[in-house]
Amino acid sequence: MKLGDEAVGDLVALGLARYEARVYLALIGRDSYTAAEAAREAGVPRQRVYDVLDALVRRRLATASHGKVTSYSAVPPELALARLMSHQRAALDRLDRVSEGLASMLQPVWTEGRMQSDPLDYIEVLRDPNAVAHRFADVQQRARRELLTFCKPPFIDPSDNVDGVRAVRRLSRTGGAAKAVYLGDSLADAGTARHIERFAEAGEQARFADELPLKLVIADSALVLCDMPDPVAGKESTTTLFIEHPALAGCLRLAFLTTWGAAAERPRADGGGKVPTQPSQPGRTRPVS
Repeated sequence: MKLGDEAVGDLVALGLARYEARVYLALIGRDSYTAAEAAREAGVPRQRVYDVLDALVRRRLATASHGKVTSYSAVPPELALARLMSHQRAALDRLDRVSEGLASMLQPVWTEGRMQSDPLDYIEVLRDPNAVAHRFADVQQRARRELLTFCKPPFIDPSDNVDGVRAVRRLSRTGGAAKAVYLGDSLADAGTARHIERFAEAGEQARFADELPLKLVIADSALVLCDMPDPVAGKESTTTLFIEHPALAGCLRLAFLTTWGAAAERPRADGGGKVPTQPSQPGRTRPVS
């Protein structure tokens, strides 16, 4: 009976190489074969069959009878399969021991790693204007209770800041608060005046101060986006920082509220411009990078 590829595949699954499986299946078909006969019967290159037969003998799946011409015989399939399974079980036992040892070695490292973090992983440094704009929109969208802003030029985005308007409307509708402090002369610029009026209509409260220390957005006493002027290069060169740190956000919120308390509800008379009936939000002019 000719055995096909399925039997070869099963023997390979038990640990034999494909040529070894084919030669063993050829050997069981007769009492004995010479190497040349086994190669021809198994369809294995003759130059390879000697190594294959030697491997079967070493694994005790075949025996060799040395005479004028060496011949080879297969051990009974039941015995051969038992030996293959024994070898597989021994290999699995070794792997099991290796796995246990490796797990006991790696687990403490993994556990310690869960307790470690990058000391600055809560700070993101932004210099690309597009990245700043995207992060600014993200902070506004994530605000759920409160959005506080110091708004001062230069502005990175002259657009309508639709994300900001939506965030202010949502906060106003759900009982949250959106407050912004603008520079006193903001209304003198027609574009900025339109921003302020648009955000006032959305529900933002606005006040006006003669000076602001920096551009700043604080969301829910947890998220901070601010422009840090370069102390060497001067005010025109800034780096924008996004910081997710409640303690720092809480401190900056206190600074905002102090400035808010001292700011005027209307710009000074010499500031010019139309005063909105409801104040509006900063950053609608996005922080600069």
